[in-house]
Amino acid sequence: MRIKFLAALVSVVALAAVCSAQPGLPAAFQKVGIDQKLNAQMPLETILVDENGGTVRLGQYFSDKPVVLALVYYACPMLCNMVLNGTISAMQGMSLDPGKDYELVVVSFDERETPPLAKAKKENYVRKYIEGNRPDPSKGMHFLTGNAVAVRKVAEAVGFHYAWDSMTNQFAHASGIMVLTPQGKVSKYFYGIKYEPRDLRLGLVDASARKIGSPVDKILLYCYHYDPATGKYGVVVMNILRIGAAATVFALGLFMMVWIKRERKA
Repeated sequence: MRIKFLAALVSVVALAAVCSAQPGLPAAFQKVGIDQKLNAQMPLETILVDENGGTVRLGQYFSDKPVVLALVYYACPMLCNMVLNGTISAMQGMSLDPGKDYELVVVSFDERETPPLAKAKKENYVRKYIEGNRPDPSKGMHFLTGNAVAVRKVAEAVGFHYAWDSMTNQFAHASGIMVLTPQGKVSKYFYGIKYEPRDLRLGLVDASARKIGSPVDKILLYCYHYDPATGKYGVVVMNILRIGAAATVFALGLFMMVWIKRERKA
């Protein structure tokens, strides 16, 4: 199923000018979107570069924890910052901690970008995360760069399509983040620039095969169903009714036990 989310990389006035100059969408925007590839395997052998300039293998971020993946480019003037801001905000709203419960992996799809730029970006978002009175997330946040072949492999694995727009000298791209399993398989897509902490938390718990999170999260996953079309969790009424019915039966059984004991004593 193909779901397109067109990304506005320029101001409203500039975009309107571009669209009015040509019938339909500009050519670059026609190539932009996200193809859902649920359960697809990430290319874990792909070689990238971390924010410190070290050569890394994508697979080293996948072990026993789920991964939040964001595809951006660090020099993006607007949309990428909004995606990362929304991601950090959702992370702050969860009790799960990066590095302990999950990993955040950010990959630039602009092969021209360098580790110093990635490092500056990471430092900025580490500061933002700590502002929410949260522990230092540095060990669980990774900002990567790579050559054109490497970053294209990562993007294609999750169905993320982007294109260079020569009219604005910027990349046209979609907005969203993905949750991946500890084995490197695509589990969930969350679209847009704002992500509900509850949805992201449930996505991580689900992707981890429920190895992280609390007992309450496991109940919530029974009550809430992930909708791939919207990238959100919605209430499953029938499951809630089942839980309600089971709770009622349990309460009635408990009442009967107490009543019988009292009758015997009497």
